[in-house]
Amino acid sequence: MGISIRTQIRNNLVAIISLTVALSGLGYNTWRNERSELNSNVRTAGFEVLTEVGALQRVVFFAHYDRNPEHGNPRMGWAHVLTIHDLSQVIPAPVPEQADRLKDTWGQHWDRLGESDASVAAINDAIDAYRLAILATLRTLR
Repeated sequence: MGISIRTQIRNNLVAIISLTVALSGLGYNTWRNERSELNSNVRTAGFEVLTEVGALQRVVFFAHYDRNPEHGNPRMGWAHVLTIHDLSQVIPAPVPEQADRLKDTWGQHWDRLGESDASVAAINDAIDAYRLAILATLRTLR
């Protein structure tokens, strides 16, 4: 006569529990590694865009306040705005939406830097909102 299933389970209970613990541990470890990698990517992109935001802010200050065509060429600002926009796509909301807003605001006002206080105010507001969104996102990473 064969051994009943209940007896087989009782005889192999330690092996079954060990297998369950091993599979659970593997699943958790895989999830944790993926989460850590995602956080690392977001953190790296966040620091890169903060650097680009600083460079864009310098272009704005040189263009509007110093009227320095060498360091404040608003066309150079486009390179920073587009880099910010591209890097923002790997960062969770609301950062991509703020990047869209910054890009739109820059597109509407870049050619009036040095001439219009309203344009520089709009650009600075968009930069500040973007910076706050990035900093808030970075603070949530664990």
